This record gives sequence, C-alpha cells and structure tokens, in this order.
Amino acid sequence: MAKVKTFGSQLRIFHVTEELEILDKTVNEFIKKNKIKKVISVSDSTTANVDGGTIGVIRVIAYE
Repeated sequence: MAKVKTFGSQLRIFHVTEELEILDKTVNEFIKKNKIKKVISVSDSTTANVDGGTIGVIRVIAYE
C-alpha cells in the first residue's frame, strides 16, 4: 500500500542552500528510520508571499 509524507521548510534569503540541505537530510533520515525500501515519487513545490517571492518549499514523498 502506498503512503505519503509531507515535509516543509521555510526559505530565508542567503540561506536557501543550507535549508535545502537540511530538508534533504530530514527526508533521508525519515526514509532510513522507517526502513523504507521503495520510494515511488518525490515532488517539490514552492510557496510564495503576496508579492510573489518564494518563501518556502514543500516536499512530498510517496513510498511503500
């Protein structure tokens, strides 16, 4: 049975690379901790403020 897990991260100016690395680490730790053998899909989407500036990222993984 497929399951879905969502992760989120705020993006701050001049810290985006660091924050994306932390998000990657968090997702990888989740996969390792839960002994996930098969990842079906990974998808990223950004969130924006009222001015259209990117302020966050949402990562969704589908797995078995």
